[in-house]
Amino acid sequence: MTPPDTVPPDAAVSGRWFEELEVGTVVHHAVRRTVTETDNVLFTTMTMNPAPLHLDHDYASRTEFGKPLVNSMFTLALVVGISVPELTLGTIVAQLGLDAAAFPAPVFQGDTVRVETEVVEARASGSRPGAGIVVFAHRAYNQRGELVCTVRRTGLMHRRPTA
Repeated sequence: MTPPDTVPPDAAVSGRWFEELEVGTVVHHAVRRTVTETDNVLFTTMTMNPAPLHLDHDYASRTEFGKPLVNSMFTLALVVGISVPELTLGTIVAQLGLDAAAFPAPVFQGDTVRVETEVVEARASGSRPGAGIVVFAHRAYNQRGELVCTVRRTGLMHRRPTA
């Protein structure tokens, strides 16, 4: 078993260590993703959400949106997932929480989502000397530059390993 606060020796690492996550750091993530109808239908049905606003084109056509909305929980998961390779891949101990999620504009199938992340808080862990606590503010935009999701994510991050 790997000792607490150490990175397994075979871990893939492309994320940033705690020391690299200074408050004010902004990352414009390289990966973007176009959301498909399949994404929305699979995620919505796998999570047992029967809302016709996500699944029923006829129903959705008679709403103010005129077409199905992408499930906001998929949008949230996509936003966090897009940030992983450049922030937390191999460098996170654990995700501690998500808060202040908001969806100021809808996402529709065919929309392309891009994400930027700002480090808004960073402090040493009081109980784990090999880690620190970081709060990330994620902001997601569609291809028209409209803000579609914001969320704050708190992570317990590994410190850079010593030789």
